[in-house]
Amino acid sequence: MSVLPTDLPHETLHVVKGRRSGLTISIAVHSTVLGPALGGCRVWNYDSWQEAVADSLRLAEGMSFKNAAAGLNRGGGKAVVYLPRGKQLTATERYEVMLDLGDAVESLGGSYMTAEDVGTSAEDMSVVATRTAHVCGLPPAEGGVGEPSDATAAGVYAGLLATLERATGSRDVAGRRVTVLGLGHVGSIIAMRLASEGAVLTVTDVNPAKRALAEALGAAWVEPDEAHRVEGDLFVPAGVGGVLTDSVIDELRVKAVVGPANNQLAERSGAERLAARGILWAPDFVVNAGGVIFLAMMNEEHPSAEATQERVEAIGDIVSHVFDVAAERGITTLEAADEIALARLREPAHA
Repeated sequence: MSVLPTDLPHETLHVVKGRRSGLTISIAVHSTVLGPALGGCRVWNYDSWQEAVADSLRLAEGMSFKNAAAGLNRGGGKAVVYLPRGKQLTATERYEVMLDLGDAVESLGGSYMTAEDVGTSAEDMSVVATRTAHVCGLPPAEGGVGEPSDATAAGVYAGLLATLERATGSRDVAGRRVTVLGLGHVGSIIAMRLASEGAVLTVTDVNPAKRALAEALGAAWVEPDEAHRVEGDLFVPAGVGGVLTDSVIDELRVKAVVGPANNQLAERSGAERLAARGILWAPDFVVNAGGVIFLAMMNEEHPSAEATQERVEAIGDIVSHVFDVAAERGITTLEAADEIALARLREPAHA
């Protein structure tokens, strides 16, 4: 069971039981040094409400680092709706809890803006928007910018090319052996683009129905627990977090790891373990920032799709900078990415 920290570095922790839904909603705001916090709302099953609150704290801190490393003038925050194990929301319950979320967000006075995340959608955000203006990612039909998955995938691919170049000396995907673990929306986009550019592809997903995509792409299929043992150039975690355990790292047979999955390292020490094995790791919170860049920039007063696309594609440059700092300082890529983010978090607002 996760326990709440005794020392809370966050600016705000707001925990409320929704008056309509009766569900516990936790909103953690880690930092607003660079601007109002931005981070999605997760609806997920936990063993206890305390575990859900602890997750909101962890995720909010991660968003501070992600937004800072991406160069955004946004702080980090996260909302989590606690569902007991086995609980699934009915349509009515989902509607009610999104109204409750909107009220909770509104009560923070603009210090936090929410968006879709695991377990929520653009349609959910349209319900939230009936209670607060501090929400983004609404459906395009309602004047919103929609879900950010395509931007996330574009940023991941830019980071993937930068990683491939650093690990092999070339950005040419053709002939490179790549394994993609997880074929959700972002993972599927990555796999399809890799296949179109001539990669020798191995894929997998916990959903066996995804075999159809593998066949369509001409990709090999392995079971999920075997994916990390496939020999190749790149391993692309695109599913759940915590995949890079000590045992998995010890069994990897690739030059580099880069992908969209959040919290890939089961333990921070995994960064040292990867480095000791000579495996280049691109920190996930740098690589997968395309979605939050899209949401932040497309919700500015005068949004520019072209400028947003340029910033998303610049993730490749940020990844290269992380590699440079790590090599120059003799530190891990995780430490390098943290330093880059912390340098911005120590700046005055909007510096």
